[in-house]
Amino acid sequence: MLARLERHLQTRLFQRSGDGVSLTEDGDLLYESVSRSFLSIQSALDEIRRRKTGLETVTLSISSGFATHWLMPRIGALQEACPHVDLRFQLISGALRGPVDSVDLGMRFANAGDAESEGAFFVNEVVFPVCSPAYLEKRGKAGQETFIHFAGGSVDWIDRLRVNRAAESHSDTLHFSDYAVVLQAALLGQGVALGWINVVSHWLKTGALAPLGDPMKTERRCRLAAPRGKPMRAAVLAVREWLISEMRRDLDEIEARHPRMGIKAASL
Repeated sequence: MLARLERHLQTRLFQRSGDGVSLTEDGDLLYESVSRSFLSIQSALDEIRRRKTGLETVTLSISSGFATHWLMPRIGALQEACPHVDLRFQLISGALRGPVDSVDLGMRFANAGDAESEGAFFVNEVVFPVCSPAYLEKRGKAGQETFIHFAGGSVDWIDRLRVNRAAESHSDTLHFSDYAVVLQAALLGQGVALGWINVVSHWLKTGALAPLGDPMKTERRCRLAAPRGKPMRAAVLAVREWLISEMRRDLDEIEARHPRMGIKAASL
């Protein structure tokens, strides 16, 4: 079908090589035009739905980990705070990256000055090992450590924890490509996982997870980005401000529970 389209237009839309396929200049022009058209159609459909139901659709691009472990425990509170919002989700199981043109808000990590650095500040990227209280109690009695590794992250933290343990201790590692599963295993007492503050804050404030080391702050910031050139609707702004407010509330409660860790200071 793509080859037929190229013949019809009498131009090459794709550059094919041993490394894969990329858009040519003409292909990129067509892609941008089609994307704008689909966005316009989606906007019209949303407006029709809003007129019929009284609800406004707001689509979030977030990680499956954030959706499962941060948002779902309080989804009722969000619906109560924004009763006229119909939430939709674009879930990402790996690293939070990529454009946000097709959604209303996208959670993204970026260094200052990067292409994805625009948007409302949510929290700094802060990580530290976490585990359940049950695992923490078992850890003190056993000579074996189990690390739960996220395939999209660094393993340096595991090496540091191994150094801090007794030389005779033995360790095993579980590997998962979805961070939501990584944290679920930690909550079930299966081992120690690396916790990103933007995902684990709910479980830290409830005590379901406990920090096992000092917070490590990177150079990246987590932001809630909106498509460039697209006016932000009141419903989208309300959802964004609610998310930020809830994160600040989490950090206050974590500070009260773990005052010596400095997690809030590192996160903001």
